[in-house]
Amino acid sequence: SERVAALEASLRDAEARTLAAEQRADEGALAWREKLLATRESHAAALQQERADGKKQWRARLQALQARGIKADHCIIGEPTSSARLGDMLKNGRRGSLSARLTVRGIQGHIAYPHLARNPIHEVAPAIAQLAREVWDEGNAHFPKTTWQISNIHGGTGATNVIPGEVAIDFNFRHSTAVTANELKVRVEAILRSHGLDFSLAWARAGAPFLTPAGSVVDALRGAIHGVTGLNAEMSTTGGTSDGRFIAQWCPQVVEFGPSNATIHKINECVAVADLEPLSAIYADALAQLTA
Repeated sequence: SERVAALEASLRDAEARTLAAEQRADEGALAWREKLLATRESHAAALQQERADGKKQWRARLQALQARGIKADHCIIGEPTSSARLGDMLKNGRRGSLSARLTVRGIQGHIAYPHLARNPIHEVAPAIAQLAREVWDEGNAHFPKTTWQISNIHGGTGATNVIPGEVAIDFNFRHSTAVTANELKVRVEAILRSHGLDFSLAWARAGAPFLTPAGSVVDALRGAIHGVTGLNAEMSTTGGTSDGRFIAQWCPQVVEFGPSNATIHKINECVAVADLEPLSAIYADALAQLTA
């Protein structure tokens, strides 16, 4: 119908405008990057959108930079670090992230004949309770305590009268520098073995913890934040992982700063328009101090 055709045309027009806006934003970011590089060759800026395959992308980028003999002195990453208002917090480090899929095997059977089966969900439940209440460390001056959280549990055939043959549990550690990834692995496996489980673990390391102590880049950024907002930014290592875990392997001073994270990963994830101009001014002032 004409109304449907008009609606489709309107959607195509909106999509075209969105793509054009994204292209202009990309071109602006590249132009700003070239301007910074021209100002001081010893300082590099990388503008990267967070992606699921970030580790692979950053490894390639860092290898290319190293092959050219380029070493960064400082790195400021645009991450949403502010809490209640723009400028109240920056991240001068991040916790490490260690994930695993735990598979516990039992014996499938009819739910009315439990003596002929072995329910892996029932068997793993006490181990889950112990892992959940375990104190992994006390944190330290820079990092909060290490945490362990389950993200997914998969078990059962979908039928209400069948005891499952196995259960799979996805969990994650966000850990401080007070404990290593290998130490966490050893302790988890010891707890699981103490419960007599038939299990296997597939570990995945998303990143090691890193920390940038007070220094030139932290001082420049905090000074710029105070100059624009009047706030004394808190230095924090809380929150999720970021591209900083890759860049910290190449650059000795990595900090993150950006707008509020109040809506991070929510359906309505957004940034206040009013924060954009002062945020740009903070970045420009900090970079001017570092390249002076």
